[in-house]
Amino acid sequence: MDKILIHALLSFIATAGFGIIFNAPKKSLIQCGLVGMIGWMVYWSMLNVSYDVAIAAFSGAFAVALIGHVMAKRYKMPIIIFIVAGIIPLVPGGSAYDAMRHVVSNDYSGAIPLATKAFIVSGAIAMGLVFAEVLVQSTMKLIRLPK
Repeated sequence: MDKILIHALLSFIATAGFGIIFNAPKKSLIQCGLVGMIGWMVYWSMLNVSYDVAIAAFSGAFAVALIGHVMAKRYKMPIIIFIVAGIIPLVPGGSAYDAMRHVVSNDYSGAIPLATKAFIVSGAIAMGLVFAEVLVQSTMKLIRLPK
């Protein structure tokens, strides 16, 4: 239980902190933190039940985009404010760093798997954001159809 609270709190702080760095409006920082926290908890929960890291990243990004849409509508702000800060906890910076460290050390055979993992996770994040956008736009079209 403590581990869940620590993950939730730290992901909230990291996301809100990046919201500050990205000049998100001050009144949106708590919502940005919540979006990132929810995305991270989806990701982390899926990893804990042995899902592949790419599927977990896709699901976390999908959750970030869906919650970002809700926050954007609710608070009448651009969705980009919530999504950019919200995906920060999901970005595979550690794998990318380790890959570059191996490259600098001329250990290319060690760098390739790490770079591949970072690339796949980054692609999964992008796909999660796009799929959520397509789902929201399709749903909005269906709602607006004349009867």
